[in-house]
Amino acid sequence: QVQLVESGGGLVQAGGSLRLSCAASGRTFSSSAMGWFRQAPGKEREFVASISWSGGSTSYADSVTGRFTISRDNAKNTVVLQMNSLKPEDTAVYYCAAGRLKEYLDVAYRAPGLYAYWGQGTQVTVSS
Repeated sequence: QVQLVESGGGLVQAGGSLRLSCAASGRTFSSSAMGWFRQAPGKEREFVASISWSGGSTSYADSVTGRFTISRDNAKNTVVLQMNSLKPEDTAVYYCAAGRLKEYLDVAYRAPGLYAYWGQGTQVTVSS
């Protein structure tokens, strides 16, 4: 019983904001890196943002740096992606991902292959 459930997606005007949340259950991910990825129709899944297990390190794709902020609350087993100044190019299904259990390096991984658990995704649509 391991689940990652995203919420907070929706339709927003360009320049607006959305806050995506990922709630984990069945396992505590406080010792794992967490990340957000997105996939638009016909495109490969791409890295958006990640945060190390302690929250001490974060990483962002160049396309979202300065606009998106990732954070986590290990006590609540959640990770949040605050998205500001949204652009139509941000339109995609956003997926929450969790790394393998018991990570020892405090690294905000960017490679999708380093994440073992994935949510079902939440749609984000940014209109122009």
